[in-house]
Amino acid sequence: MERLLIMAALLVFVLSACVTNNAKSNTISAVELTERENAILSTTSDNSFVFDFNVDSEYEEVSVWIEKYELGKLVNNRISSITSQVEENGSVIFATSKAVGRKQYTFNIGISSNNSIGSTSRIETNSDDLDAMSSVWGNIQGENNSIEGEVVLASICYSTDGHMSSLTTDFYQDVDGHMNELEKYDVVYLLKAEFNK
Repeated sequence: MERLLIMAALLVFVLSACVTNNAKSNTISAVELTERENAILSTTSDNSFVFDFNVDSEYEEVSVWIEKYELGKLVNNRISSITSQVEENGSVIFATSKAVGRKQYTFNIGISSNNSIGSTSRIETNSDDLDAMSSVWGNIQGENNSIEGEVVLASICYSTDGHMSSLTTDFYQDVDGHMNELEKYDVVYLLKAEFNK
């Protein structure tokens, strides 16, 4: 009888561990950076975002790209993009920087997974008016966000109106249902990702 109770307890433990592991599979979350990590990124960029993902073996790659909107209308669907193989877990890094003395912004995207890193940089040449605008940025909130379909990871919004707030949490959870939020801004850059099987 005692052996049966021990086996039942082990079975419950193993099953609960499987449920816990499955809850964290196929998810992506914003990373809470350490003070040192923040200092490093602040030294090299104006805005930066880091996301960790966990995927099961059916996912083989991730594509990450930047879209540009003006007054809510899509004007460039791939300012910069990168596709990389993934295995189990990894990170997506997005950073922007402005060239000193120039009205050009550089967008940097990096993907790391399975001890390999891929990155791309792209200069946004149509950014002359951004210096005269206010900006606000945001990203997905909470842990273990689903990676099903296209996911908006982060946004940088510019407006000539100094009174503005970042995109709502609802926007990141239901992008199609909240696209009208982009109409409040002169320019919006969205960082998107899609995990592929």
